[in-house]
Amino acid sequence: MRKVALRPYALLPRQYDDRKVLATTVDAWGRTLWLLCPDAELVRNRRGKPRPNPRSYPYNALLVIGDAGAVQERVLRDVTLLPIRLDALPNGRLVLHGHGEVGERNALIYGRDGRLRRSFVMGSAIEYMMADRHNNLWSAYFDEGVYTDPISSAGLIRWDSGGNQLWGYSAPPGVEYIDTVCAFNVTDKVAWATYYPTYPLLEVHANGHFRLRKNPVRSPLGMAVQADRMLMLGGGHHDHWGRLHYFRVTDEEAVVVEEAEVTMPNGDPLRRYARPVGRGQHLYLRGSSTRQWYVLEA
Repeated sequence: MRKVALRPYALLPRQYDDRKVLATTVDAWGRTLWLLCPDAELVRNRRGKPRPNPRSYPYNALLVIGDAGAVQERVLRDVTLLPIRLDALPNGRLVLHGHGEVGERNALIYGRDGRLRRSFVMGSAIEYMMADRHNNLWSAYFDEGVYTDPISSAGLIRWDSGGNQLWGYSAPPGVEYIDTVCAFNVTDKVAWATYYPTYPLLEVHANGHFRLRKNPVRSPLGMAVQADRMLMLGGGHHDHWGRLHYFRVTDEEAVVVEEAEVTMPNGDPLRRYARPVGRGQHLYLRGSSTRQWYVLEA
């Protein structure tokens, strides 16, 4: 089987080694975002894994933006939640999703000046939160929210960049509804998803029109899309973290044309990794470190 090596994409500069990374992503413009806290401690989450937690609330967080080798900084003031996800919005704005006090709004929008513009409830059990360059913000959910939270019950929601809900997915007759979104990709005005239990390939446009296609890969973990070409990473058994499936996408289905094995840049096997970020033809990955990003391309 052919081997495909990840390419290094971005690394948090060494001058930030003393800061804890609260959340990180690659945005719709290809910039790498790291949200840092100058005063954080490691606290074990419910799965027993340590993660940084600010020592006091509210706190000021430092946003580091890596853009083709250039680095910018911005301070977000009076953050009131523990960020899990972040993304950039048009006009220099930023959206955070995270944990706060019970009943607190769990999504915050900050302006270019680093000050809070709006807070809103995005729902619970969010698997993905991603924005595009045209004021569309998408949130995808897993089962713990789908079955218990009125907002999350759609499984996939589109918001405007001000936090107003505009659309929610409703499966057509004869098609299973979303239990958990497995793999996700967002490009300009289009989102792609596969979801449990039947893993259809869902293509959704910002105007609400969507198409479902047959997809032969169960439980993929990430995807990248370029015209009628697609790749999916993972799928099937849990030991297939590095299995790569290349597709030709027709009107009715995604047809596998090749399989490959993904490796690290030095040729080592790909181990467990965080949820990839799919942006059009690019699939961005990181491993256990929140400081290093890699990329695959469809």
